[in-house]
Amino acid sequence: MLAVRSLISKQCPFLVKSQIASLIHTSANSYSSAKVAVVLSGCGVYDGTEIHEASAILVHLSREGAEVQMFAPDVTQMHVIDHGKGQPAEKESRNVLAESARIARGNVTDLANLNASNHDAVIFPGGFGAAKNLSTFAVDGKDCSVNKEVERILKDFHKAGKPIGLCCIAPVLAAKVLPGVEVTVGHEEEQGGKWPYAGTAQAISALGAQHKIKEVTEAHVDPKNKVVTSPAFMCDTKLHHIFDGIGAMVRDVLKLTGK
Repeated sequence: MLAVRSLISKQCPFLVKSQIASLIHTSANSYSSAKVAVVLSGCGVYDGTEIHEASAILVHLSREGAEVQMFAPDVTQMHVIDHGKGQPAEKESRNVLAESARIARGNVTDLANLNASNHDAVIFPGGFGAAKNLSTFAVDGKDCSVNKEVERILKDFHKAGKPIGLCCIAPVLAAKVLPGVEVTVGHEEEQGGKWPYAGTAQAISALGAQHKIKEVTEAHVDPKNKVVTSPAFMCDTKLHHIFDGIGAMVRDVLKLTGK
């Protein structure tokens, strides 16, 4: 990026910094015709969508010029977590679609209305909502079930040969629904706490999928199944590393659309 900025500066010395930045970002928009569905699972890392991951996905899709539509299932959350205390909130119930509207700034559609024929790709952010509201993985592990609409969507996009992106814990959804798929949740050992959820890799293998070791800034592409995954907050690291890994996932998803 610095090399590009330097080259533009030398060739066009009259451009101000904001104009140079605009040229760089405009040149990156190679996939402006791609229509991408983003599936949310609530709002908040412990009982819904991981907000930083959702925002990172939306920023990268926006920068690449993709057209985005957000969806969420109209179901009750497994439970509500007080994020300040890290404990369940007693006698409180919330709806996944209504909570997802917080992230989508109100512009979110019932997942039942998502049709693979209307989109070029689908992306699932992580957060415990993927393991609690989109599936029962948080409770049942390898014996989990997947929300029927989520299962339908994964199968429909896969059958249509359209790319599927998943990050953080969300790859377990693909591992459960798509036999033999290759995914990553990062490393398979905790490494002193750097990878606190490393045990998920064993569960993925138990589901019949293939786990691939990747760093947090990387994405893994399964070219046969057109499934792209990245570890995100499965790693205890700085936010910009999470952002970079999600960016790699988004770009690989968009490349696979051919748009």
